[in-house]
Amino acid sequence: MTSRLLLTTSPLPDMLAGGWDGWTVQLATADALPHAAGLLVPHDGQPVRDVQNRPDRWAVLTLVSGAVRRGLPVLAWGTGAALAGRVLGAAIQAGANAEGGESTAEEWAVLPRDAQAERWLSGAPLLWRAGTVTAWAGETLPDTLKREFLNLLEVPTPHTPATPLESIGGEAVLRPLLADFYAQARADGVLGPVFAAHVSDWEAHLEAVTAFWVTMLGGGTELGSQRWRGNLNHIHAPLGVRGVHLARWLALFRTAAEAHLPPDAAQVLISRAEAMGQRLGQKRASRTESPS
Repeated sequence: MTSRLLLTTSPLPDMLAGGWDGWTVQLATADALPHAAGLLVPHDGQPVRDVQNRPDRWAVLTLVSGAVRRGLPVLAWGTGAALAGRVLGAAIQAGANAEGGESTAEEWAVLPRDAQAERWLSGAPLLWRAGTVTAWAGETLPDTLKREFLNLLEVPTPHTPATPLESIGGEAVLRPLLADFYAQARADGVLGPVFAAHVSDWEAHLEAVTAFWVTMLGGGTELGSQRWRGNLNHIHAPLGVRGVHLARWLALFRTAAEAHLPPDAAQVLISRAEAMGQRLGQKRASRTESPS
């Protein structure tokens, strides 16, 4: 069933606010993106090119970027079209282009790479499309584009997970998996003594390793989770970890991942864990090698 939720990066003009044919329209958040059918990026008259000291504009750019990565249909106009162009790597031009009765917004995007322009206005792409993005450089959205967009939304389209974290089901799936894994590790004859000697606050430890995996899997910035900051090799150096510990850690982690996740999602985690174990093993070997 098609979701009936549309998100918007800013409040819609009065003339558009109530005219979405039964679709629910609400202000966009990162958490709502996976549940929406499309994203609206209206003209808001705010800066696009110079946003160095505007965290609010960076937040909007992040939302648009997240929608594009997910393959979410995006309809943008005016400065919203310029924002969409910037997300796609296009240069931003200042100064409206006018011809006849039409004009672009004060800031508009040069045609992004791989985009197709359907209408031009004094050298500016007035209507262009790139992937799931439809952009109108004018400040007022034509009703024909609005109707076309709504018709497109009636046909369900698969959304591409924006991050490996989303592909496994998000932090809500990751947390019980990690809790199960560490419960097994604490009771394990090989790993248990290591954890008993070095971990006294298990609640804090689980929060730290959850933040680590969220960060490793591309989450944190958009999902609002804590970001992990640290050096993996530095943290493990004083633990006396040897090859037998790494092998047991990977075996238990593989078992937990396969118990909690479908095969494809489990493999995402297992491959990351194996790569991490390989790096730690290489560091351990380099420390124990005798100089020639």
